[in-house]
Amino acid sequence: MNRTIDIVIIGAGASGLMVASQLKGRGVVLLESNPKVGSKILISGGGKCNITNESVDSREDYLGNPYFIDEVFREFDQHHLLEWLQKRGVKPQIRTEGQYFCTKSADEVVRVFKKETKEHTIVLDTKVKNITKRDEIFYIDCGKRSYSANSVIVASGGVSFAKIGASGIGFEIAKSFGHTITKIAPALVGFTLQKEQFFFKMLSGISTDVDIRVGDRVSSGALLFAHKGISGPAVLSASLFWERGEIEIDFLPNFSLESYLHSKKLLSTILPLPKKLSKALLEELGVVDRATTQLTKADKERLKLLKAYSFSPAGNFGYTKAEVTKGGVDTKEIESKSMMSKLVKNLYFIGEVVDVTGRLGGYNFQWAFSSAVVCARDLKRGEVV
Repeated sequence: MNRTIDIVIIGAGASGLMVASQLKGRGVVLLESNPKVGSKILISGGGKCNITNESVDSREDYLGNPYFIDEVFREFDQHHLLEWLQKRGVKPQIRTEGQYFCTKSADEVVRVFKKETKEHTIVLDTKVKNITKRDEIFYIDCGKRSYSANSVIVASGGVSFAKIGASGIGFEIAKSFGHTITKIAPALVGFTLQKEQFFFKMLSGISTDVDIRVGDRVSSGALLFAHKGISGPAVLSASLFWERGEIEIDFLPNFSLESYLHSKKLLSTILPLPKKLSKALLEELGVVDRATTQLTKADKERLKLLKAYSFSPAGNFGYTKAEVTKGGVDTKEIESKSMMSKLVKNLYFIGEVVDVTGRLGGYNFQWAFSSAVVCARDLKRGEVV
């Protein structure tokens, strides 16, 4: 019979590594399905890992219960994270829009976690099949081998990025213990198009800055036209809040066409857009590319659509292209001050498996690290190294 382990962590990604790093002096085993730890950290941000953001707002930047999110961030926010990293020799730098990236590569962060968790046992290439609980002990079935533990932390992430081992095991574990899983869907992902917008495909490779409105949420940044549809930072962030129905794109943020209505220059020259895009949009609107002094009243009305171009995406690029999975274990069934299940004692859920999802920009790593620290503090009774 195997000895009972103090704490078993399912997943050695961002949240799993962070919680393990805080549990020095405890008997900890991490079970990771990949052949190495921190796989998602290593590929994120073009290999430089957008680790957090200088501004983190539970209402503006996340999909989920803002009160629950705030409770967690009060314990460990972006300032705490940056201080924790800097003490360990990692000094992320702001690159764009308040986004903190590793100076050289994401491996800087992974090396810190390897050092901070070296006393723990990490078992790689190991997939958890299911977990049961009897007489206050958890039994973790991994096929050829099983483990028993006093506490289990589910840090297995979502189902996006299957190529790096993502699976729905965290959701399956939660359901097996009676937890509610809110509707899950791909997020931070590109949109596919209706036939009316197929002309976008002819613009593949072109990028332009836009504002995208989904309901009362606005996402700003680059829109990239692609063969399958539209992508880019603004689209990925907007996808977090889109379920179905229309989105609205402002192709001319911070630009007023009225200021140029007395110019003799061609519209396609005046518009602050790539020339090919200007011509394509004008053709779509039925506006002849001519001097603004020659525009008709009807032309001017149609041009207003450049500030509010509405259409309904056909769908999205799916889980294989999505950076995260939105939805997850319902936060109504988790204690915000500990990340422990309200239904099962000593069962914890942290990171992406929880129904909290952030925009593009470092927000999801921040959530992973913050929820991990809150969990560890409960297990250590407030003592965090």
